[in-house]
Amino acid sequence: QVQPVESGGGLVQAGGSLRLSCTTPESIFSLDAMGWSRQTPGNQREWVATITNDGSTRYADSVKGRFTISRDNAKNLIYLQMINLSAQDAGVYYCYRIKGGDMYWGQGTQVTVSS
Repeated sequence: QVQPVESGGGLVQAGGSLRLSCTTPESIFSLDAMGWSRQTPGNQREWVATITNDGSTRYADSVKGRFTISRDNAKNLIYLQMINLSAQDAGVYYCYRIKGGDMYWGQGTQVTVSS
């Protein structure tokens, strides 16, 4: 089992916050990077954020300043804290892990934003 598993999606009001979690079956330190992408209605999947093995983080411009990616090394978890959510953020959020050039995706978790 190398597929990461997401959780934490749900329904939130516009302007609200939500935290997604993603667990991996192996030590985070054994991976090159983990991160999040999303697929919003009518759009292709887009990259959201990445956290690398050394803890460096990067964000898409569309979420910079509102989303924060972090990790819990002891639990082999990463998080995506999202604030000030809007309808444009609604969609399915996918966690991924990268190791040695191989990329594995989770099944996704749905984020719904109500106006």
